[in-house]
Amino acid sequence: MEFGRIIISETAFNSENPQDVINSNISVINLMREEKVDDDLIHEDALMSYYLDYYYSQYVLGNFAQFVHHSGWNKELNELIEEGLALIGAYNHLELFQQLSKKVKLMSSVKLNKFLKGKLEGVNPTRDLLINDTFFEIEENLVTLNANFLKSHPDFEVLSVDEMFAVLEEFVGHEIKRE
Repeated sequence: MEFGRIIISETAFNSENPQDVINSNISVINLMREEKVDDDLIHEDALMSYYLDYYYSQYVLGNFAQFVHHSGWNKELNELIEEGLALIGAYNHLELFQQLSKKVKLMSSVKLNKFLKGKLEGVNPTRDLLINDTFFEIEENLVTLNANFLKSHPDFEVLSVDEMFAVLEEFVGHEIKRE
């Protein structure tokens, strides 16, 4: 049975910072994963938001090169991100993602594997090829678009932390230890 809800804490919902909404969703997903809930059972749009945030934070921390390196250039993940960028209305980001993906696809598998297995730091012409600062010039704000996507989702619910735990415990069928 799939968990058909996207739940966010009241605190996150009432926050001025849209990243808090995204982080609340991420916490729920991480908690479900800790409880051995299969990704197939987690709401697909909640997961998509999670991976969009992963893409965003990897890019901000180390540009497209770091995203490629740290994600291992995963076909399924890339499709999710493309789908997600379109769904939240980040069309300029989508265009850039597709443009940069093309660069990776044009690499020989030997070159790509060497890059994925090697170090990101130091002299790295492949990394340098995947650096693109256009991302930072795009006016679409991925954090705001992602948070608004969650907040306007038909399966979106705002709950207190206690209610969140109650709902998740009911879903997993046992008590969840709180940190």
